Amino acid sequence: MELGLQGNVAVVTGASKGIGLAVTKALVAEGARVIAGARDVGGELRSLAEGGAVDAVSVDLATPGGPQTLVAAAQKYGGLDVLVNNVGAVALRLEGFASVTDDQWLSSFNLNFMAAVRTTRAALPLLAQRGRGAIVTVSSVNAFLPDPGIIDYCAAKAALTNFSKALSKEVGTRGIRMNTVSPGPVETALWLGPDGVAATVAKNSGVDFDTAKQQVVASQGGFATGRFTRPDEVADLVLFLASDRSGNITGADFVIDGGLIKTL
Repeated sequence: MELGLQGNVAVVTGASKGIGLAVTKALVAEGARVIAGARDVGGELRSLAEGGAVDAVSVDLATPGGPQTLVAAAQKYGGLDVLVNNVGAVALRLEGFASVTDDQWLSSFNLNFMAAVRTTRAALPLLAQRGRGAIVTVSSVNAFLPDPGIIDYCAAKAALTNFSKALSKEVGTRGIRMNTVSPGPVETALWLGPDGVAATVAKNSGVDFDTAKQQVVASQGGFATGRFTRPDEVADLVLFLASDRSGNITGADFVIDGGLIKTL
């Protein structure tokens, strides 16, 4: 399917690994110019930048000025067509709600919610210059699948999904579409890395990594497909929503979770 993203200018946050890196690579493959923001612009992201289709911007998106710095890098291309809000992080709260400090709550909301708010605020004037555009925000099934073990993350993602839905009603008349993608567990460092969710469960439960991985799947209610989602599968969905192929879709949330969510 031709997505029509050739020559588009896109900003991607959290672009150095996982879903963000997969989205960046997919956009490059479609012929888009990508402004890729991350604290660490090494590894595969640096290689993409050396190839010429990516501007890798080292930036801390948890700071108030970070998003503006990133979006400003798109100005030299005369505008912006696509924003992908992807940056985020989760920490397990295994000692219960009372152990989660104010600083931890604020840190989670700052990165998982306010980074997207600030990046969107910075991007809207450039999108408006085009008279059209798409904002795709990576939320989570935990926006509506509450888990006390990641209580602050769940609350931040719920706010993120609500924010996107609400703002879509304001900016739709300007030709700007806003949608969210809600993945379940994905084969990324967040879930499967050395400091990820499965490794943390293994350490605290005294089991090996593979057993912990299966425990994570079981604790989430199990996948109909029997496996985690791949980052490139999420990227495919993001690109569809970023393209004119989804030209009348806005204010919507799309779940990609291998059948994890069992309710309507």
